[in-house]
Amino acid sequence: MSETQIHVIARQMVERHGFEAIAQAAQMAQDCERKGDAEDARDWRHIEDAMKMMRGPHQS
Repeated sequence: MSETQIHVIARQMVERHGFEAIAQAAQMAQDCERKGDAEDARDWRHIEDAMKMMRGPHQS
């Protein structure tokens, strides 16, 4: 999956689900890993990372 696609999906997920979508992407990656689908798991991890970047640094 291209970087552009990763960021489009990440943005769409955040728009629909808020930053709770980060946990959803992590769960999808774990599900793919359990099924042995390393490529899809890697894509979900990239989507998760893209959403974390959108969220920005943690504030204290």
